[in-house]
Amino acid sequence: MVKENIEDRVSQKNIIQNKLTTLSFFSGAMGLDIGLKKEGFNAMLACEYDKASRNTINLNEPKIGIIGDLRNYSCNEILEYANLNNADEVDVIVGGPPCQAFSTAGKRKGFSDSRGNVFLKFLEVIEEISPQYFVIENVRGLMSSIFQIEEHDEISNSIPKSALNKKGSSLYYVIKRMEAAGYLINFDLYNAANFGTPQSRERVVLIGTRSEIPVCRLTPTHSNNPDYGLPKWRTLKYAFSKLKNIENNEFTTYTEKRKSFYAHLKSGQNWRDLPLELQKEALGGAFLLGGGKTGFLRRLDWNKPSPTVVTSPSMPATDLCHPEEIRPISVDEYKVIQEFPLTWKFGGTTTDKYRQIGNAVPVGLGRAIGREIQSHIEGKTESEFQNYKYSRYLKTSRKDFISEFEKHISGEKISTLLG
Repeated sequence: MVKENIEDRVSQKNIIQNKLTTLSFFSGAMGLDIGLKKEGFNAMLACEYDKASRNTINLNEPKIGIIGDLRNYSCNEILEYANLNNADEVDVIVGGPPCQAFSTAGKRKGFSDSRGNVFLKFLEVIEEISPQYFVIENVRGLMSSIFQIEEHDEISNSIPKSALNKKGSSLYYVIKRMEAAGYLINFDLYNAANFGTPQSRERVVLIGTRSEIPVCRLTPTHSNNPDYGLPKWRTLKYAFSKLKNIENNEFTTYTEKRKSFYAHLKSGQNWRDLPLELQKEALGGAFLLGGGKTGFLRRLDWNKPSPTVVTSPSMPATDLCHPEEIRPISVDEYKVIQEFPLTWKFGGTTTDKYRQIGNAVPVGLGRAIGREIQSHIEGKTESEFQNYKYSRYLKTSRKDFISEFEKHISGEKISTLLG
């Protein structure tokens, strides 16, 4: 029987020659870490306070060091739990700080949210330990979040107050702070489908380096555009093919009424494909609201990547229904969409498992991050895909973001930052 309350513990792992010694924060179910491990990274420490996620880490990585809420540890304590003698032994720090403070679906409080303040603590850890590389992964909302914090520092005081009140000021602050700490930073908004993930999931990835040359943007391996000569995006059918001969019975349920609506829908259809009267009945008051309402009563399409998997496949506004069966997609189906190994075990209840998988970084995106850092170490300094469209949005690269945001400082009005 697995112990439910995993205590903090010191790493039993060793530094491995020719592998990048890594500290992982906000580790969750370790999707990012699985991808990085495949590319030669050796995670010595996981930082996670959620009980179910800590159980997951223990089930799969019983020798890794574990700590809880990052705000409760000094950098010296972090190194002790990682079983490292000093900060010089750390090559890489990675993490995806809690995204709710920046999510476009939330209240968007940015750094004024307590979860946003964990982000600031994460920046402090990077500054003090000072690894050769760091990685920050986050939701698209980071690119338009407003700074919103009363206690200012030298970096925020150097930014005009009018600019701090503009969309994108949180990310701009992070960039300027890490540059002041000696890092060159590159980033973009990436759709994980472009890196082999059978899912359309857009996330911001920042990579910082102490080198004199920045790390290139991630190199795509797949594309929905045949002009690039890359394999096509992987589909839901591709993902589910990995589940042949596997008993697939752990999933949440729908009410009988919602099942009756799904009985009218085929693979790839949603509420708009219902007769008008059923549309009104199914959506209720939401029918008259604005917005695309694209997540309501959504049957997945066999021949496309999955939409972004979220923390539950059965919430009314984010439905993820099986393409043929009348049920939400299962835990195992979530796993293969996010590219977790079939052998990866998850702790907690069914609800906990959905939440952990939905919050994870797709393994394929983790591998793409790892490959780009390794390529930088090997001397690669130019991208082969300068004009590649990484997401649905324009002007999301570091160069474009900085240029657009700094028009605030010069007093020019802009409207292209992501809303």
